[in-house]
Amino acid sequence: MKCTVGFIGCGNMGGAIASRICLKEHVNVLIYDKSSSQTVAFLEKNHGSAAASFEDVIKSSDFVFLAVKPQVIGAVLDEIKPVLGNGSKKPVFVSMVAGWSVDMILESLGDCPLIRIMPNTPVSVGKGMIVFASKNVSDKKKSLFEEIMSECGMLDEIDEGKVDAVTALSGCGPAFVYMFAYAMSDAGVANGLTRSQALKYSAQTLLGSAEMILSSGKHPMELKDNVCSPGGSTIAGVMALDDGGFSSAVEDAVKKAYEKTKELGKK
Repeated sequence: MKCTVGFIGCGNMGGAIASRICLKEHVNVLIYDKSSSQTVAFLEKNHGSAAASFEDVIKSSDFVFLAVKPQVIGAVLDEIKPVLGNGSKKPVFVSMVAGWSVDMILESLGDCPLIRIMPNTPVSVGKGMIVFASKNVSDKKKSLFEEIMSECGMLDEIDEGKVDAVTALSGCGPAFVYMFAYAMSDAGVANGLTRSQALKYSAQTLLGSAEMILSSGKHPMELKDNVCSPGGSTIAGVMALDDGGFSSAVEDAVKKAYEKTKELGKK
C-alpha cells in the first residue's frame, strides 16, 4: 500500500529520519523546510524525496513529521491550523519537538491523530532508539507508522510521562557516548596507537558491549565482572573510573539533560 510521509523541518534529525524512510519502496517522502533548502535538495538528489510546499505537505501526506525546534513550534502550529480547515481527512502528525507534550500540540491542532516520538541520531545508520506515545491514532495507523520507521532502528511504545526521561537518556546519550569513545581513543594514542586505530577499536568495543547487554539478558555489572580478572588490568581501570567519579558524572549528565528538557516544555 502506497503511503506519503511529509516533513516540516529538515534539520539533522528530520533529515536522518527522512533518508531512512526513503529506503521504503512503498513510501513517498515530501519535505518542506524554508531555512534549509540545501538539505532538501541533497535529500531529493541522493535519497529520492521531493521538495514540496507547506500546504502540500499537510494536504498530501498520511503522516506529517513536525521536525522543528521547540522555539518555533508554536508559530508552525499556527500555520497548520488554517491549512487543515474543517476537512474530515487529517494526517497523523508525528512530533519530535523536545519538551512539548501530546496535549500541548493538540491544544493548537485540535482533535487530530498525533504520535510523539523521541529518536536519537543513530537513526541515520538504522540503529536508532525511538520511543513513542500516541493519542487519537488507530491500531492500523500505528502499525503502519512502526513499519515505516523500521529502517530507523528499534521502536518502543511508552507512557508519555516517560518521554522527557528518555530524551535525557537515549536522546542526549549519543553525545555522552561519543565523548567516552574519544576519551578512550586519547588513551590509546597515548599508549602508542594511531588515532584511526584507537577510534576504530574503541567504537567497536562500544558496539560489541552494547550488543551483549541487549542479547545476553545479563546484568551489566555481571558482564563487567566477567571481564575483571583478580588482580588484573581491567579491575585496575575500573577502580580508576570509580576514583574519578565516573558513575556519578554520567548520572549527573542525564539529570541535567532531563531538567533542561523539562524547561523546554514550559510555555
